[in-house]
Amino acid sequence: MRTLFSENILSPAPTPVPQQNPFELLFPSTLSNASSSASVQSSPNQHEWLTQHWQNQQRAENDATIYGSTASSAPLTRRKGNPKLLFMGLRKSGKSSVQRVVFQKMSPADTLFLEPTTRIEKASLQSFVTIDTAELPTSLLASPPELDHHAVFSNMGAVIWILDVQDDYLTSIASLIETTVFLAEHYPRINIDVFIHKIDGLSEEYKYDTFREVRQRVQDELSDVGHADKSVSYYQTSIFDHSIFEAMSKVVQKLLPQLPAMETLLNKLCSTCRIQKAYLFDTSSKIYVATDASPTFLRDYEVCSDYVDVVVDIKQIYGWQQRDKTQAAEDGGEIGESMVTYDHSGDTYIYAREIDDHLSLLCVMGKGSSADKRVLIDYNVSILQTALVKVFRV
Repeated sequence: MRTLFSENILSPAPTPVPQQNPFELLFPSTLSNASSSASVQSSPNQHEWLTQHWQNQQRAENDATIYGSTASSAPLTRRKGNPKLLFMGLRKSGKSSVQRVVFQKMSPADTLFLEPTTRIEKASLQSFVTIDTAELPTSLLASPPELDHHAVFSNMGAVIWILDVQDDYLTSIASLIETTVFLAEHYPRINIDVFIHKIDGLSEEYKYDTFREVRQRVQDELSDVGHADKSVSYYQTSIFDHSIFEAMSKVVQKLLPQLPAMETLLNKLCSTCRIQKAYLFDTSSKIYVATDASPTFLRDYEVCSDYVDVVVDIKQIYGWQQRDKTQAAEDGGEIGESMVTYDHSGDTYIYAREIDDHLSLLCVMGKGSSADKRVLIDYNVSILQTALVKVFRV
């Protein structure tokens, strides 16, 4: 039987490293020697790449800490713990709507009756990956002296700027530039993500023209003020389709130190079982915390996202009770799984498997996959499940 991993994948490395690496337990150098000839071999530079990635991340955080403490009067606190997101933007841009739809599962139609935000509102999504969110009202943007910048920005991992393209977005771009310059000078570790929002109200041709115009204007303005090296990410979003969940997934992924390990595990699973695409979904929010290296197709993501909703709704109807995480990890028999087809030809399958109460693995398998070899898939996924649980314990 072809297996995904050898038994000693989580054993300690034979030689010590100068700095403790959270991925050291995942990819020891003895893996290639212990695996059989029928197993899928990992790249010989894979372990070194993960080690180098972690060291570069630590070095960047240390440099940013020193830079931030000298640029501002208050010392910069090193970011650690849960991913923290700060929503900013002009009035009626859709900050509250995005938070409620993604993290509180509110219907998009009900967001029309939300009151304007007048103070800093904080919330927390208690799930497999706990996500802390906060919203900064527009009134505080107009009165910087009254805002305690250190209290607001010191622990943030990403600032999400909501830009309403159905309004006069030139004013929003001006405020975005001012905020980006401030963060680049005082809190350079914070990621800047721009949601070009309410894009569903535009035609296809005008939609992409607007996206390019906004991106070009922001980059030109940052170059003029000497911050051309500041990285800013852009996403087209709408609360009426899956684009908002996909954009939020990519924002959260950049804040997870376990992402390289999870991606490598999914790549191995896909190559072993001939899976087209694999997602790790946060069940409560429909955010995928990791995926493999193959291209992402919106249709596949939409079907997997809807399937997660269906599974959760059915469990709630029939009195699903949450299990203890340790018990779920040790007793693989209680983990729910299913496989369905979602096209007329019957050649495309979706395989769903619970990792624990808050995390689900969804795989898309097309024609020529090993969907008929269900035992092989179940066995490899059970090994993947054990590895993922231990990744987050490191």
